[in-house]
Amino acid sequence: MKIRKFAAIDIGSNAIRLLIHNVIEEKDKKTQFRKSSLIRVPVRLGEDSFTVGEISERNEERMLNAMKAFKLIMDVNGVEKYMACATSAIREANNGYEIVERIYEDSGVKIEVIDGKKEAAIIASTDLKQLIQNDQSYLYIDVGGGSTEFTLFTDGKIKISKSFKIGTVRILNNLVGEGIWKKIELWIKENINGLSKITIIGSGGNINKLHKMSGRKEGEPLSYIWLNAQYHFLESMSYEDRVSELGLNPDRADVIIPASRIYLSAAKWCGAKKIYVPKIGLSDGIIKTLYYSEQ
Repeated sequence: MKIRKFAAIDIGSNAIRLLIHNVIEEKDKKTQFRKSSLIRVPVRLGEDSFTVGEISERNEERMLNAMKAFKLIMDVNGVEKYMACATSAIREANNGYEIVERIYEDSGVKIEVIDGKKEAAIIASTDLKQLIQNDQSYLYIDVGGGSTEFTLFTDGKIKISKSFKIGTVRILNNLVGEGIWKKIELWIKENINGLSKITIIGSGGNINKLHKMSGRKEGEPLSYIWLNAQYHFLESMSYEDRVSELGLNPDRADVIIPASRIYLSAAKWCGAKKIYVPKIGLSDGIIKTLYYSEQ
């Protein structure tokens, strides 16, 4: 048996994450991927990038300190290979690429700025295929702070994938007009035309949290009816009550509402009654990409 350690750094618009996996290799057995640790830092880069067009000095320092800390944690854990990916907040900031260079110089962490298409492809390389049955159609939705990736699966394969500039941090900052909602509606309806019964697979921190709040077992889907009721319940509460009474993290208590709205809208447009939540995302996809690129 050989146990190797791989790490993924996901620099999102709402938070920065470090995920470390143990990759267990055994002769004549399927490779196992087991989560060793997950660290999440609430640096909301999207608030800078989407409103003023650049990352503030304060958040640049916080990001740099996070990368220095992540580097130390990876070293202590004996991580042999890592990949750091930055998404829409860094991609759209005027000083995003400068910050990436500075972080590399000061911390040694090399960051790759990826577009929505690559993000969707990395996420699709996760264990998603275990959920997908050949005789059904699925709309996979990954809601982030700055963008949302939609991937349609039919006959067990990806039919089409698209990234839209709609995300929780953008919605909170009133940067999403009716036009973008309409574009998503048209895209979904156009691409599901002729397909029967669609099931949604959701990923991202917000849908994971909603699934946990529902009390459902792992693998048990959320119903559209429950999610709709929960959305209205959360919306009726003040931000303070969502933090103090529901115990939501301060940086989760606001974004969970626009995230719910994205899932509900997509479910309505494709007629889905169920949302499966496999608890996978960009970080998991990065680790699989790292490992399988060696094979």
